Amino acid sequence: MISELCIVSMVCGATLLCGADPTPGEKSLNRIKKEVRHELVMLPYYGVFDNLAYEVGPDGAVTLLGQVDRPTLKDAAGRAVKDVEGVTSVSNQIEVLPLSPNDDRLRMAIYRAIYGSSQLNRYALQAVPSIHIIVKNGQATLEGVAANATDQNVATILAKGVSGVFSVTNNLQLETN
Repeated sequence: MISELCIVSMVCGATLLCGADPTPGEKSLNRIKKEVRHELVMLPYYGVFDNLAYEVGPDGAVTLLGQVDRPTLKDAAGRAVKDVEGVTSVSNQIEVLPLSPNDDRLRMAIYRAIYGSSQLNRYALQAVPSIHIIVKNGQATLEGVAANATDQNVATILAKGVSGVFSVTNNLQLETN
Protein backbone atom coordinates (compact mmCIF):
# COMPACT_ATOMS: atom_id res chain seq x y z
CA MET A 1 0.00 0.00 0.00
CA ILE A 2 1.51 3.30 -1.10
CA SER A 3 0.29 6.43 0.61
CA GLU A 4 1.49 10.00 0.58
CA LEU A 5 2.07 11.92 3.80
CA CYS A 6 0.53 15.35 3.58
CA ILE A 7 1.42 18.17 5.94
CA VAL A 8 -1.25 20.75 6.55
CA SER A 9 0.15 24.20 5.79
CA MET A 10 -1.23 27.44 4.46
CA VAL A 11 1.81 27.90 2.20
CA CYS A 12 1.39 24.63 0.31
CA GLY A 13 -1.79 25.20 -1.65
CA ALA A 14 -1.65 22.14 -3.86
CA THR A 15 -0.30 18.64 -3.59
CA LEU A 16 1.94 17.71 -6.50
CA LEU A 17 1.89 14.12 -7.66
CA CYS A 18 4.51 12.54 -9.90
CA GLY A 19 3.57 10.60 -12.99
CA ALA A 20 1.31 10.80 -15.98
CA ASP A 21 -2.36 11.75 -16.14
CA PRO A 22 -4.19 10.56 -13.05
CA THR A 23 -6.62 7.67 -13.34
CA PRO A 24 -10.23 8.11 -12.16
CA GLY A 25 -9.25 6.48 -8.82
CA GLU A 26 -6.32 8.89 -8.43
CA LYS A 27 -8.60 11.85 -9.20
CA SER A 28 -10.91 10.70 -6.43
CA LEU A 29 -7.98 10.35 -4.00
CA ASN A 30 -6.69 13.80 -4.98
CA ARG A 31 -10.13 15.26 -4.27
CA ILE A 32 -10.25 13.50 -0.89
CA LYS A 33 -6.78 14.83 -0.02
CA LYS A 34 -7.78 18.38 -0.91
CA GLU A 35 -11.01 18.18 1.09
CA VAL A 36 -9.28 16.62 4.12
CA ARG A 37 -6.65 19.36 4.04
CA HIS A 38 -9.35 22.01 3.77
CA GLU A 39 -11.28 20.59 6.72
CA LEU A 40 -8.16 20.48 8.90
CA VAL A 41 -7.03 24.01 8.03
CA MET A 42 -10.51 25.36 8.77
CA LEU A 43 -10.60 23.98 12.32
CA PRO A 44 -11.25 26.98 14.59
CA TYR A 45 -8.51 26.29 17.16
CA TYR A 46 -5.80 25.05 14.78
CA GLY A 47 -2.77 27.27 15.25
CA VAL A 48 0.97 27.71 15.33
CA PHE A 49 1.43 25.35 18.30
CA ASP A 50 -0.26 22.44 16.50
CA ASN A 51 1.07 20.16 13.78
CA LEU A 52 -1.48 18.23 11.71
CA ALA A 53 -0.58 15.75 8.99
CA TYR A 54 -2.55 13.01 7.27
CA GLU A 55 -2.27 10.03 4.96
CA VAL A 56 -4.96 8.87 2.56
CA GLY A 57 -4.86 5.22 1.58
CA PRO A 58 -6.00 3.90 -1.81
CA ASP A 59 -9.26 2.69 -0.23
CA GLY A 60 -10.10 6.16 1.18
CA ALA A 61 -8.91 5.37 4.71
CA VAL A 62 -7.49 8.49 6.37
CA THR A 63 -4.85 8.40 9.09
CA LEU A 64 -4.47 11.61 11.08
CA LEU A 65 -1.01 12.30 12.50
CA GLY A 66 0.77 15.08 14.35
CA GLN A 67 0.64 16.85 17.70
CA VAL A 68 -1.84 19.26 19.25
CA ASP A 69 -1.86 21.11 22.55
CA ARG A 70 -5.64 20.73 23.09
CA PRO A 71 -7.52 17.41 23.28
CA THR A 72 -10.58 19.09 21.77
CA LEU A 73 -8.63 19.82 18.57
CA LYS A 74 -7.77 16.12 18.17
CA ASP A 75 -11.45 15.19 18.50
CA ALA A 76 -12.59 18.00 16.18
CA ALA A 77 -10.09 16.91 13.49
CA GLY A 78 -11.40 13.35 13.58
CA ARG A 79 -15.03 14.49 13.35
CA ALA A 80 -14.35 16.94 10.51
CA VAL A 81 -12.47 14.41 8.35
CA LYS A 82 -15.03 11.67 8.97
CA ASP A 83 -17.66 13.69 7.10
CA VAL A 84 -15.59 14.11 3.90
CA GLU A 85 -17.22 12.31 0.97
CA GLY A 86 -15.20 9.24 -0.02
CA VAL A 87 -13.51 8.74 3.36
CA THR A 88 -14.11 5.14 4.39
CA SER A 89 -12.49 5.24 7.83
CA VAL A 90 -10.48 7.56 10.08
CA SER A 91 -7.61 6.49 12.32
CA ASN A 92 -6.92 9.39 14.67
CA GLN A 93 -3.29 9.02 15.78
CA ILE A 94 -2.83 12.68 16.71
CA GLU A 95 -0.80 13.05 19.91
CA VAL A 96 -2.10 15.40 22.58
CA LEU A 97 0.89 17.16 24.13
CA PRO A 98 1.10 16.98 27.94
CA LEU A 99 -0.01 19.97 29.98
CA SER A 100 3.07 21.79 31.20
CA PRO A 101 3.46 25.41 32.26
CA ASN A 102 7.14 25.22 31.33
CA ASP A 103 6.33 23.95 27.81
CA ASP A 104 3.75 26.75 27.45
CA ARG A 105 6.41 29.30 28.45
CA LEU A 106 8.86 27.82 25.94
CA ARG A 107 6.25 27.87 23.15
CA MET A 108 5.64 31.57 23.69
CA ALA A 109 9.35 32.38 23.97
CA ILE A 110 10.16 30.49 20.75
CA TYR A 111 7.19 32.15 19.03
CA ARG A 112 8.47 35.59 20.04
CA ALA A 113 12.02 34.73 18.95
CA ILE A 114 11.00 33.43 15.52
CA TYR A 115 8.10 35.72 14.61
CA GLY A 116 9.68 38.75 16.29
CA SER A 117 12.71 38.43 14.04
CA SER A 118 12.79 40.95 11.21
CA GLN A 119 13.79 38.19 8.79
CA LEU A 120 10.91 35.84 9.71
CA ASN A 121 8.10 38.17 10.79
CA ARG A 122 6.43 37.88 7.37
CA TYR A 123 5.44 34.31 8.26
CA ALA A 124 3.30 35.63 11.13
CA LEU A 125 1.05 37.50 8.69
CA GLN A 126 -0.58 34.30 7.40
CA ALA A 127 -3.88 33.05 8.85
CA VAL A 128 -2.03 30.01 10.17
CA PRO A 129 1.72 30.70 10.13
CA SER A 130 3.63 28.07 8.18
CA ILE A 131 6.29 27.49 10.86
CA HIS A 132 4.72 25.45 13.65
CA ILE A 133 6.30 25.19 17.10
CA ILE A 134 5.86 21.90 18.93
CA VAL A 135 7.26 21.66 22.46
CA LYS A 136 7.15 18.44 24.47
CA ASN A 137 9.00 18.13 27.78
CA GLY A 138 11.36 21.00 26.93
CA GLN A 139 12.26 19.62 23.51
CA ALA A 140 11.20 21.81 20.58
CA THR A 141 10.42 20.71 17.05
CA LEU A 142 9.87 23.10 14.16
CA GLU A 143 7.36 21.73 11.64
CA GLY A 144 5.89 23.13 8.45
CA VAL A 145 7.32 25.05 5.53
CA ALA A 146 10.01 27.70 5.11
CA ALA A 147 10.46 29.73 1.93
CA ASN A 148 14.21 29.04 1.69
CA ALA A 149 17.14 27.37 3.45
CA THR A 150 18.23 30.63 5.08
CA ASP A 151 14.86 31.08 6.80
CA GLN A 152 14.95 27.43 7.82
CA ASN A 153 18.36 27.86 9.47
CA VAL A 154 17.53 31.22 11.07
CA ALA A 155 14.40 29.71 12.67
CA THR A 156 16.48 26.89 14.14
CA ILE A 157 19.15 29.24 15.47
CA LEU A 158 16.55 31.52 17.07
CA ALA A 159 14.74 28.57 18.68
CA LYS A 160 18.02 27.19 20.05
CA GLY A 161 18.73 30.59 21.59
CA VAL A 162 15.68 30.44 23.86
CA SER A 163 16.61 29.80 27.47
CA GLY A 164 15.31 26.50 28.84
CA VAL A 165 15.01 24.62 25.55
CA PHE A 166 16.80 21.25 25.83
CA SER A 167 16.95 20.54 22.09
CA VAL A 168 15.56 21.78 18.78
CA THR A 169 14.70 19.49 15.87
CA ASN A 170 14.20 21.18 12.51
CA ASN A 171 11.62 19.35 10.39
CA LEU A 172 10.88 22.38 8.21
CA GLN A 173 10.48 21.61 4.54
CA LEU A 174 11.49 24.01 1.81
CA GLU A 175 8.71 25.58 -0.22
CA THR A 176 8.64 24.37 -3.82
CA ASN A 177 7.38 26.63 -6.55
